[in-house]
Order: sequence, then C-alpha cells, then structure tokens
Amino acid sequence: MSTEPLVLVADAAATRTLTLNRPAAMNSFTTEMHAELLTALNAAADEAQVRCVVITGAGRGFCAGQDLGDPQAAPGKDLGALIEAHYLPLVERIRSMPVPVIAAVNGVAAGAGANLAFCCDVVIAGRAASFIQAFSKIGLVPDTGGTWLLPRLVGHARALAIAMTGDKISAEQAAQMGMIWQCVDDAALQDAVNALAARLAAMPTRALVATRHALSAAQDMDLRSALQHEATLQTELGAAHDYLEGVDAFRNKRAPKFTDR
Repeated sequence: MSTEPLVLVADAAATRTLTLNRPAAMNSFTTEMHAELLTALNAAADEAQVRCVVITGAGRGFCAGQDLGDPQAAPGKDLGALIEAHYLPLVERIRSMPVPVIAAVNGVAAGAGANLAFCCDVVIAGRAASFIQAFSKIGLVPDTGGTWLLPRLVGHARALAIAMTGDKISAEQAAQMGMIWQCVDDAALQDAVNALAARLAAMPTRALVATRHALSAAQDMDLRSALQHEATLQTELGAAHDYLEGVDAFRNKRAPKFTDR
C-alpha cells in the first residue's frame, strides 16, 4: 500500500491548500481519507497564520464521492452510521471554519464530492469540471448536506430535478444557475483561486466568517429576527480591532492591516 498522504498540505503566504490525493480513484472518499482531511482542517483552524483554506483534488478530478469499494460502504453496512461518523463531522467542520474556505474544482465532483464543494464558502471550477448528484443512480438520497444546500443554491424545483435525474451539470451551467461562484478556463483555474485566496486572506477574517453564519442563519428567520441578529453581530464586530483598523485606514487613506480571526 502507498504511504503517500491521502491529503496533501501546502502553504503559500496566509493560504493553506488541502489537496485530496487519491487521483487513481478520482479522489473518492475512504474512511482513511476522511480522517486525514478532518485532521488537516482542524490543524488549519488552530493555526493563527492561516487566513484562508483551499480544498482541491489531485489529478483529473475533484472528488468522485464515496469509494464504494471501502469496507464501510459495502452492501449490508449501515450507511447512516458511515455518514454520522465521517460526513457529518466533515460538513460541520467546513461550515464552522474560522477562515474562508474555497473549493477549487478541477474536474468531476460527484455525489458527496459535489456537496463537499458546495459546503465551502466559494466554489471556482475549471470549464471541464462537472457536478453530479449521483445518489439516485444507486438508490440513495443526496447526503453530505446536499438536501440542505441544493435548494438554497438553486431553488426547490431545480434542486429536486437535479437530485432525481442525477444529470451531469457542467461548470458553466452551474455558474449560470448560481450553484457555484465562477467558471473559468481550466488553464486559468489556479491563478483565479490564488488571487481570490490572497484577497480573502487580506480581508477582515472574523467579519467574513460572521457573514457566512449570518446568511445561513437568516434562511430560517423572519425579517425582524434577521435584523436583530445583524444588530448583535455589528455590536460584536464594531468593538473589534478590524473595524477600528478599517475605519482608521479609510480616514487616513492607507491600506488596512486586518488581524482578527
């Protein structure tokens, strides 16, 4: 068996890139890769110098979802237990990261791999990439947050049709319907991701993360509750370093130096 890590970790300035590293299997999930990815995400969350995380895949694909050859996914096994043990903590970790998370989708993102990307804050995909809700093809429902994420991204009607048919959605189609942020030429993907990561890393991280939580929470609130939640967050952020730094930089016409996390 290969001793090469299943998740590669690389730093460039304040950005940490985590690369799923099972290219021969299109980076499909095994329990071992789950463990390495969760460990890598926890480490990035704990390190103050990391201000943005990028998740991508090695080789031709982003992630083909669950490896059906993994013993934990074999017929007769409790798939719900697999989800609760591995996918649930993975989704919750990504959605609770103290820094922005970008998915750089460099190829096929199928099943849990597609929904892994959608869990991230921003998704940029190469033109050759595609997104497939493959669950219906094997008698399952979308998981890895898919039932929660898809309707919020594209609306109920599109989400239901995409999930039921399991049709391949091109990166260009995904961008047009609001499923992802941006589709770029394959050759430009790395530069586009690097530029966005550097931009987000230089911004007020704490406010960006609060924005993620505020937008998600507001989906289940009435308007008044959302307004009150906004007021609570502004009270907290308005007393923090980055707000004071941002205002001072604006007044003095200089570049701000944000440090909150």
